[in-house]
Amino acid sequence: MARHDIHCRFFSQEDLLAAGCLDIEMAMDAAQNSLSAFDQGDVLFPEKIVQIFNDETQERINCLPATFKSKAICGMKWVSVFPPNPVTHGLQNLSAVIILSEIEHGFPIAFMEGTLCSNVRVGSMGALAARYLARPDSESIGFIGAGEQAKMHLIAMKTAIPSLQRCCVAAKLPEEELQFIKEMSAIIPDMKIVGANSDLQRAASDADIIVTATSAQAPLLKAQWMKPGAFYGHVGGWEDEYAVAHQCDKIVCDDWETVKHRTQTLSRMYKDGVLTDADIHADIVELVNGSKPGRERDDERVYFNAVGLAYVDVGIAIAMYQRADEAGLGHDLQIQHEMIFEHAKLKDWVRFN
Repeated sequence: MARHDIHCRFFSQEDLLAAGCLDIEMAMDAAQNSLSAFDQGDVLFPEKIVQIFNDETQERINCLPATFKSKAICGMKWVSVFPPNPVTHGLQNLSAVIILSEIEHGFPIAFMEGTLCSNVRVGSMGALAARYLARPDSESIGFIGAGEQAKMHLIAMKTAIPSLQRCCVAAKLPEEELQFIKEMSAIIPDMKIVGANSDLQRAASDADIIVTATSAQAPLLKAQWMKPGAFYGHVGGWEDEYAVAHQCDKIVCDDWETVKHRTQTLSRMYKDGVLTDADIHADIVELVNGSKPGRERDDERVYFNAVGLAYVDVGIAIAMYQRADEAGLGHDLQIQHEMIFEHAKLKDWVRFN
């Protein structure tokens, strides 16, 4: 290898899956370690850069960097969110790539497909919260929404709460429910998965764990549907009426200071003056480090809202990279062989106007 060679590994989504990176336990461990590292000042986490191309549809690309100083790795998630894609083009609405660099010399070490990591992070944070906040003997889970985030959450929740036996899913269209049932029954064959025929109350009212994962901006979940002892994982934007949070015994966020400036239900409540800082029980890191309690009674209703912390994505991406690299998967990606002015043919390649 020449002195100025720069190489990194490229990992496709298929490489990551084949290496066993759809491992929720691994992701939850990485998420928990990332939260602790940030709490201890080990993470550089600058503001994200958001480029919105259409204010009405919120089509956008975000750049989200973070550095783990003790690991000496800097990462960046480049994620596009194009909400019209599924209906208008029949395409997924989210796609992402992740770049990891070592910070001794500043060279890239990995270029990775990032949609898997992003989805796994969302599910894993919900599952991590459930491990602290859901009843450990929960048997039933109900979904409002049947997309990729709902599917990933079912895998994640089953990992965190193995006692789950029944799932009921409600979607806008019956065919979405059927697709959910078909795909998830193949992955979790010992769970009874049924559709609610778009009846949201049916999906939620008997559930020990409720998950809303939709693109709707409307209060879909009603407070009267949430039984005592239920855990509610809020994934999307405005998906529940204010009374859901008001009746809950505990409200926990991934990061309340971040949540309050977004467009989730809790954010709206805060801006409307009907929810205060004092109403928030904890950020999830406080459960992880033991400074605040998780669930304390079987009959507690608990609300969890996560807006996404990109340093957790980077922490999970590092774990995925290490696993895939150890498995010998991925492909060598040569960035350069020589420095620019070392190229013998440079004089032939220069263009003057």
